[in-house]
Amino acid sequence: MSTSSPNAPERSVAAEALLAGDAATREATRLSVGVAFVLIIMKAFALGASGSVSMLASLTDSALDLVASLATFYAVRWAAAPPDDEHRFGHGKAEALAALVQAGLIFASAVFVGWEGLQRIFDPRPVAAGGWAVGVTLISMVLTGWLVWRQTRALKISGSMAVEGDRAHYAADLMANVVVLIGVISGAWLAAPGLDAAAGLVVAVWLFWGAFGLMKTAADHLLDRAASEQERAAITAAVLADPRISGLHQLRTRMSGSVMLIQMHIDLDPALTLEQAHEIVVEAENRILATVPCADILIHPDPRGLAEPHGGVHAHVGDEPESVPSQ
Repeated sequence: MSTSSPNAPERSVAAEALLAGDAATREATRLSVGVAFVLIIMKAFALGASGSVSMLASLTDSALDLVASLATFYAVRWAAAPPDDEHRFGHGKAEALAALVQAGLIFASAVFVGWEGLQRIFDPRPVAAGGWAVGVTLISMVLTGWLVWRQTRALKISGSMAVEGDRAHYAADLMANVVVLIGVISGAWLAAPGLDAAAGLVVAVWLFWGAFGLMKTAADHLLDRAASEQERAAITAAVLADPRISGLHQLRTRMSGSVMLIQMHIDLDPALTLEQAHEIVVEAENRILATVPCADILIHPDPRGLAEPHGGVHAHVGDEPESVPSQ
């Protein structure tokens, strides 16, 4: 029996899943750039007509959205590039770098909008042409909601962290637009420009909170945070489904873009031949790929009862034997 053929079908499924995710991610980033560009044009016109600080906050956010969307647009294409001689694990962490850029821009936006809002509280200015501002805000909400829906669909296919960060940003924008709408109405028709400035401050706080969450996600990715407990349990269950594998240890997981990197040691009968051990390992890889289609797997077989932590300076990490959770 060929040593490569048993794994070929599962590797084909993994490759197809990766290609589908890449296509969905590319489409989502194209839409993100297009929507941000349209929103900037509309909000610039509404700001010129109304002078609303809430609209200024929304325009500033959309301008940074465009920069962040462009960064994501190029980052996901770089992340999808195949491994090369200098990047044997691929370029997936480019998505995390793009997310950090997004977080930095959102922080800057929050500071600018918050400062402008504070100034307008102490020096209120009337909001003119409120109808234009309200109309543009409503259109912005519809476009942003549609984009978030498309990004959600793409995220289900790709699991892209860059798209997830972009979606979180635009979802926050959607809620912020509600605040902007309240601010414009208050300043234009309720003769309460101070509420308009207060609405701008609410947007600033919202942006700051969103940036903090995005930065944490990107940092976890760059610092090789392990997969969730549920994902590790699913991997363990898939491996131990074969009774010939009596245990596994030194399980390590991390993400590189949408690809999960998995490595472990498994316990096998010392009497097995090398070919038999190889067959068991390949079958275990197949089961993992059925659970985590976009995965890069390395399994090291150890003789049962004779294994000790080995493999480098972090060999002790994850050395506790894994078991399938009781039902």
